[in-house]
Amino acid sequence: MTKNPEITAEDLLLKGGEFVIKDSTAQETFIPEDLNEEQLMVKGMIEEFLKNEIYPNTARIEKQEEGLSVALLKKAADLGIIGSHMPEQYGGMEMDTNTNTLICEAMGPSGSFCTTFAAHTGIGMLPILYFGTEAQKEKYLPGLSAGDLKASYCLTEPSSGSDALAAKTKAVLSEDGKSYIINGQKMWITNAGFADVFIVFAQVDGEKFTGFIIERGAEGMTYGAEEEKLGIKGSSTRQVFFENVKIPVENLLGDVGKGHLIAFNVLNAGRFKLGALSLGGAKQIINEGVQYANERIQFGKPISNFGAIKHKLAESAIQTFAGISTLYRVSDLMQQKVKMLKAEGKSFAEAKLQAAEEYAIESSILKVAGSEITTYVVDEMLQTHGGMGFSEETNIARAYRDIRIGRIYEGTNEINRLLIVDMLLKRAMKGAFDLAGPAWAVQKELASMPSMDDMSGKYAHEKKAIKDFKKAILMVSGAAVKMQMDGKINLKEEQEVLMNIADMMIDCFNAESMLLRVEKLSSYEKKACDQDIYDAALKVFIHDANDRLRKNATDAIASFAEEDLIKTFILGLKRFTAYPPVNVMKLRRKIAEIVIAENAYPF
Repeated sequence: MTKNPEITAEDLLLKGGEFVIKDSTAQETFIPEDLNEEQLMVKGMIEEFLKNEIYPNTARIEKQEEGLSVALLKKAADLGIIGSHMPEQYGGMEMDTNTNTLICEAMGPSGSFCTTFAAHTGIGMLPILYFGTEAQKEKYLPGLSAGDLKASYCLTEPSSGSDALAAKTKAVLSEDGKSYIINGQKMWITNAGFADVFIVFAQVDGEKFTGFIIERGAEGMTYGAEEEKLGIKGSSTRQVFFENVKIPVENLLGDVGKGHLIAFNVLNAGRFKLGALSLGGAKQIINEGVQYANERIQFGKPISNFGAIKHKLAESAIQTFAGISTLYRVSDLMQQKVKMLKAEGKSFAEAKLQAAEEYAIESSILKVAGSEITTYVVDEMLQTHGGMGFSEETNIARAYRDIRIGRIYEGTNEINRLLIVDMLLKRAMKGAFDLAGPAWAVQKELASMPSMDDMSGKYAHEKKAIKDFKKAILMVSGAAVKMQMDGKINLKEEQEVLMNIADMMIDCFNAESMLLRVEKLSSYEKKACDQDIYDAALKVFIHDANDRLRKNATDAIASFAEEDLIKTFILGLKRFTAYPPVNVMKLRRKIAEIVIAENAYPF
């Protein structure tokens, strides 16, 4: 059979958001077990860095001991961690996307320092890489990569948080055209206490949202006191004030009036990094939870012997496994996209920017799922510790405070849920892929008799469940869009519906990523666990996702469908959420036994 010469590698690569209508295969999916020896050595190096530099200094970091965060950033830079994602010509290591994802995941357990690290390497450095002039890149990126300069990102203001474009900080061009004069105020600025380089957004002439690079020490630039925060106490967070701050026009970042391109595209990368950091932290917290459960004796035996504790350990491991499966799937999609774009002649920066933009939906999914999975894990592991979990003597109390910010920064989870659906519909309208055709096919299927699908194969039920999840998403979203087109609802005002659909998409994408990983592992001789453990985790996750998806779909349909159509949709929904019953208690206990035996996250 000859290959179609018109089909390119790019045609075969899953587009951003396309998972809703297109299936993937296990063999084409990258999983963390595919990381090579060199990448695992990088992971080991970071684990040593945390062991030697972060964990022993946690109390000092939490007190924001002067100069400590700066010194730790410099030590991380000396290991190549800070500039790992930067081109070699600017002092970076130019490591691939999967290696950089691994670095973020490995840095996840670093507590407050991971906020310091992420702000510097992500939203601090990337705007210059993506949008800076060659002169700006040469001036700042080598120092930032080496840890000699520290970066910060100034977007939020007292009156503009989620609505970033409502910023009131103003920039006016001087009469001689050589400088911009900036006045305004920024708040919640990470690394503000020690940063040398600030990415600042202001309204040129009060109406053109624009980015600038401002150096510490600029006359008229002052800082508020360190914020008293609920968590991430070891990261510097201050207000930054600009009073007639004069900067040269050479410090304009990007084009006048195009600051939104910088802000939103950089946030795509930030959301992906946040998902990786969160999930890396979840693994460490599971380790601490099971270790305590194995040591704590009650009623004559370790509390890890009790079913209630086994449930917490198993469910924490299952959800984390699902999230990390999604993390590396998306990471490799971006890596492949970068490779293709570079082959087409794009620069390193252009390729990275366009890849992040392509998978903005998936990055938002990772941000939401990663932060919420880790919130669940920390909460359950604190509960496993009982009274000790409420004590400052343990790491759990600090982790409980720290993880709460994950659902707020880089765009709140509510904003990200709205974006997930909005970006999907916009991409379809722009012709990135056909969403209307598959949605119409589902509507026609509802009017026909259920097909007798061939249920052969080891993962047949799970594969059918994923296909059905996608049909349910298309059914609900298609109906909602039609209602809007008919003028019966305004989806922008029906945020609850959009959030229902987003949750359906999140569950579907995580479940499919988990299925692809488990199926691929079934062909591997060497793996962390026996295959039946992976299979058990998959069945439990899909069983529970099936129930969540049914409820989200039902809630959405009931809120906008006309009464005579609701019954039709509910009948269709029953067809699309018919995953067979699973003895989740038995399967969770099987997983818990492995967690307990390993005394750690086992996958």
